[in-house]
Amino acid sequence: MAEISLQFPDGNKKQFDAMATAKDVARSIAISLAKKAVAGKLDGQLVDLNAPLKHDGAIEIVTADGEDGLTVLRQTVAILVKAALKETFPEIQFGPEKGDADGFYVDTDKSDGQVSVDDLAAVSDRVSAMISQKAEISLEQLNQADAAKAVAGNPYEAKMVADSEATVFNFYTVNGIRVLSEGVSFDNAGAVKFFKLLSVAGAYFEGKSSNPMLQRIYGTAFYKQADLDADLQARQEARERDHRVIGNDLDLFFVDPKVGAGLPYWMPNGATIRRTIERYVIDKEVGDGYKHVYTPVLANLNLYKTSGHWEHYREDMFPPMDMGDGEMLELRPMNCPSHIQIYNHHIRSYRELPLRIAELGMMHRYEKSGALSGLQRVREMTLNDGHTFVTLDQVQEEFKKILTLIMDVYKDFNITDYSFRLSYRDPENTEKYFDDDEMWNRSQSMLKGAMDDLGLDYYEAEGEAAFYGPKLDIQTKTALGNDETMSTIQLDFMLPDRFDLNYVGADGEDHRPVMIHRGIVGTMERFIAYLTEIYKGAFPTWLAPKQVTIIPVSDDKYGDYAESLRKEMAAAGIRVEVDHRGEKMNYLIRDAQTHKIPYTLVVGEHEMADKSVSVRKYGEQQSETMAASAFVDEILKDIANYSRED
Repeated sequence: MAEISLQFPDGNKKQFDAMATAKDVARSIAISLAKKAVAGKLDGQLVDLNAPLKHDGAIEIVTADGEDGLTVLRQTVAILVKAALKETFPEIQFGPEKGDADGFYVDTDKSDGQVSVDDLAAVSDRVSAMISQKAEISLEQLNQADAAKAVAGNPYEAKMVADSEATVFNFYTVNGIRVLSEGVSFDNAGAVKFFKLLSVAGAYFEGKSSNPMLQRIYGTAFYKQADLDADLQARQEARERDHRVIGNDLDLFFVDPKVGAGLPYWMPNGATIRRTIERYVIDKEVGDGYKHVYTPVLANLNLYKTSGHWEHYREDMFPPMDMGDGEMLELRPMNCPSHIQIYNHHIRSYRELPLRIAELGMMHRYEKSGALSGLQRVREMTLNDGHTFVTLDQVQEEFKKILTLIMDVYKDFNITDYSFRLSYRDPENTEKYFDDDEMWNRSQSMLKGAMDDLGLDYYEAEGEAAFYGPKLDIQTKTALGNDETMSTIQLDFMLPDRFDLNYVGADGEDHRPVMIHRGIVGTMERFIAYLTEIYKGAFPTWLAPKQVTIIPVSDDKYGDYAESLRKEMAAAGIRVEVDHRGEKMNYLIRDAQTHKIPYTLVVGEHEMADKSVSVRKYGEQQSETMAASAFVDEILKDIANYSRED
């Protein structure tokens, strides 16, 4: 009988029969390991515990106590969910299903109405019954031709099989129902312990808006109840902080695929937050010596060919527009070529350097529909962009100046959880980077030296540099503890070369400047998504779209007094409105709290007589009565201090 050679994680190799399974391999090591095994991993790919391995490779045995073990559990539950759905809705069709470290999902389609959240309890009960009955889950592997026959009539699975590069396809049978699976499974439903069906949502087949929308059922599973409880708690926290949910609740923005997926519309509340941030950023930059400009969102395609963006980022750019006269216009994916045109418009002297150019520049990226997410992944974005042109001797000091500005901005937004990553080129794979070893060595040393001068802790990451130069990435923690690059400072020796940039030096000769790319808060869209989740929608007073709401106890009696207060506060630059709806007082106060307005003022007979206000801060139960003029002083101080405690 033919044999295969399998290599174990410790480097040892062993021969097995060609039809050996991962369970056979585990049993050859130890009976106890075979009992704990839930799957195998051949050349890094999960394989069913009972599937023939068939070829040589690197083998691992997957047990429950690991990330892969959790994936197998979730893939198993996804298969059980499919079987339960097929029992409940015999005509249902399936698209992709996936189980991984985040949970699992199953895509479905029903001609007589999609699966709804109301159906989940019944489906969950059927899955639980399979588990309690310890239903057998049997595996059948088919070649592509037979798999295509097995899924005939289901356009989604038929396309998945036709497009796949796999040579065998896993079909699992539970209670007489056979389903295709892209994952692997336990051989008995009784091994499943704790699971939860979470929600349903629409998802385009293959992530393309031109394809039908399927109904995606989300769920998760764990080996321990405590782990499931903790995960559900974390998911609840995530829902409460989801900027898409908060954005809808507070009427900040919306995205309507009918008029353009990935193209957010800013409602007045969201526009107010954005406008406040934009004015803040511009004032900060102008105060730091930047010249603010406006440049077109369209440019000749040749500009991006010269810059290298067409070569390196073509897949992320929209198709060029043929103007009919030989000119090809492109929606810009980056602002740097535009700022280079600003620099090149005049002959520059060394006396002008550093020359700092900044813009809230709109850009466009060709994102696939499946990748779009609220404000975090969009097709149109506005970047807080800036480029500084310096002499080589000015690089280190300018780098420190930019970094100091970034940290100052972070302080005003109360962003405290961040770290610094120096991103270098990969010394073992230099082909994808600008070809100048001396430049790379010198510029990387400059960034490292600047960080050391500032006494800041950082870590170094080879292979994370831009193709044109090294950079500093500032990694922030999101509300859910994930790492995200918020700000970046990048050295660029390549674009000045490609665009033949020069300045006249003190010696009267032409010299090549160095270009520094920097973004302080990234794009407006992603930054506001980040802040919305960090603040949980309770924006600090200086950023809140509505800073004060005034509620008259009786609109007929005290509405005029409320309006006089509003005019006084509005004249002082406070964003304030009077609630004239005349509803019950407790309802109006709760409504103000629900909309997370920093200050709610109640005015009645006593307040009108004393020229005072009853003040209730967001999140507090008690109110405080103070003179109206004293409140104005207090809130103006709150705003001027960026709502900091210190």
